[in-house]
Amino acid sequence: MSRHERWNALLELLADAGRLTVEDASRRMDVSAATIRRDFDQLAQQQMLTRTRGGAVAQSVSYDLPLRYKAARHASEKQRIAAATAELVRPGSIIGLNGGTTTSEVARVLATRADLHGDGSSPSLTIVTNALNIANELAVRPHVKIVLTGGVPRPQSYELTGPLATGIFDRVTLDVAILGVNGVATPHGATCHNEGEADVNRRMAERADRVVVVADGSKIGRRAFARICATDEIDVLVTDGTIGDADMTAFTEAGIRVIIA
Repeated sequence: MSRHERWNALLELLADAGRLTVEDASRRMDVSAATIRRDFDQLAQQQMLTRTRGGAVAQSVSYDLPLRYKAARHASEKQRIAAATAELVRPGSIIGLNGGTTTSEVARVLATRADLHGDGSSPSLTIVTNALNIANELAVRPHVKIVLTGGVPRPQSYELTGPLATGIFDRVTLDVAILGVNGVATPHGATCHNEGEADVNRRMAERADRVVVVADGSKIGRRAFARICATDEIDVLVTDGTIGDADMTAFTEAGIRVIIA
């Protein structure tokens, strides 16, 4: 296990437990106590946790981890969700993509889908995004026209936020908005941790003919701080097989098409 993977696993354990001792982390990670102490010290320097005597406790930031730390979580599920979501996109579409690990996977699938490459004379897909990492990956793809919003970037998600980010949606229309979320539940709709990101995501959804929410099972039935859109504004939910029967029924009865990847 690489250091990056180990840090991801440690932060996930800490987010679940709230507190870890060096000995417990060493046993659960199957690495030496000295390695765990170094990991705790380095993560504390990045303000990802708080060191205590003999261990570490979670900080509130642990629940909104930077994108680079989230990438390894539920990776296979997100890749399957991305593949199923990309199948909903047709050549010539105008797509809105917000930031996040699952939407980043969607962008990668769209970048390599053979039927979207066309004859190369003009882009066969337009993507409007506020995510710097998505724009960076797709800017070199000649079959994709990238429209990047303005705004101020958040280091946790690489998303641009603020009035310069929301203003662009007064001037564009979208066929589909594909939204990654931190929580989606029928009583609360789609939600995320940050109110600035929610503002951009909300405007993206409002300008789209169809709203597709992508969320692995860990996000289903949960709510986060900031509301993106109500349940009746979501057309499709793409998730994995861990969704419970009660949630499945609730979304279906709310008129949402649920796709299990």
